[in-house]
Amino acid sequence: MYKYKASKDTGSKSWVMQRITGLALVVLMIGHYILMHYHPDSGHTYQAVLARMQFSWYRIIDLTFIVLGMYHGLNGIWNIFRDYKMKPWLKLSILSALIIFGIAFTAWGFNIVFSIPYVN
Repeated sequence: MYKYKASKDTGSKSWVMQRITGLALVVLMIGHYILMHYHPDSGHTYQAVLARMQFSWYRIIDLTFIVLGMYHGLNGIWNIFRDYKMKPWLKLSILSALIIFGIAFTAWGFNIVFSIPYVN
């Protein structure tokens, strides 16, 4: 008789997180469009962005966008690589590179958002 042996590497958690982050990104993208492009008085000058970023909610939205977008994109790339039969060392190398790039670019995004000064 066949006995099912569950695998920890099925990818089901990754699949679910890809759908959740995708849905969250669509909601954030619609909000971004309404806030930034629908109103002609929103402005895209440095002064307009500086004025907007004085509110913590804009920073939180931007940081959420960065984290969700980075996870969604890198998770998608990793899922493409998972479709191929790779040697363990190659799989580890690709996953390590994706994690390093993800941390580096997320830190860069955080640095940019946090470098915008609060003006009284």
